Amino acid sequence: MMVIDTHQHFWKLDRGDYGWLTSELAPLYRDFLPPDLKPLLDAVGVTGTIAVQAADTEAETEFLLSLADEYDWIRGVVGWVDLEADTAPKSIARLAAHPKLVGLRPMIQDIPDDRWMLRDTLGPGIAAMVEHNLTFDALVMPRHLKHLLVFLAKYPDLRVVVDHCAKPEIRNKHFDDWSRDLADIAKDGAVYCKLSGLVTETAQDWSEADLKPFINHVFEVFPENRLLFGSDWPVLNLASDYQTWKDIAVRRHEEAGQSTMPDNVHAAYPRLTVNS
Repeated sequence: MMVIDTHQHFWKLDRGDYGWLTSELAPLYRDFLPPDLKPLLDAVGVTGTIAVQAADTEAETEFLLSLADEYDWIRGVVGWVDLEADTAPKSIARLAAHPKLVGLRPMIQDIPDDRWMLRDTLGPGIAAMVEHNLTFDALVMPRHLKHLLVFLAKYPDLRVVVDHCAKPEIRNKHFDDWSRDLADIAKDGAVYCKLSGLVTETAQDWSEADLKPFINHVFEVFPENRLLFGSDWPVLNLASDYQTWKDIAVRRHEEAGQSTMPDNVHAAYPRLTVNS
């Protein structure tokens, strides 16, 4: 069975636009490039990936697209554009000329204004995303979910993927508000959810039992065709490894009788090149 990792990153430190990446994050503070990931994919039977931006620059998008040109197993790229800029529609049209651009991701979790996504200044950029059939990756946290619900109503034609199940606070067992708000989000049939990024929201001594109620809830509220597998590699390395997370995530898909590819991933990212 074809398995696509819908969320992983690459970076090259000397590019210089990763403001969040400092030497304090020692396991991550080095280059991570396709030759580092490919052996891990081969070992666990993952056949392709979507590379997701890790810097809020268009240069980052171009860097990832250049890697996708070089490595055919990088099936798509979720990039970045300043959606508030007057030039956003033109930038989106230019980048979308590349067939492997499948979506865009503003770094909402790092924006001080939790209601940023509701600003009217995003309207032309969102319209351009819809025009070019691009998916909006929502890098949100539990505090954003109520605003995301309003955002979805404001842009009903926009396809949205929630990254990392909206980063529930597993380490503090903050379940109730997150679970209620995520269930409301899941009622929108244009919204998908990535089962990714959860182990880095746990305590250092985490176990699969800590994850289980959160993962089970995601599977309860999102139907089969709107759930996606993602590794969040190499950020994953802060708390686990590729093999361990892949086993947990894919096993849970299989227990629920759900597929990890290709139909659900292509529905979330219609521009994805699944057969290249």
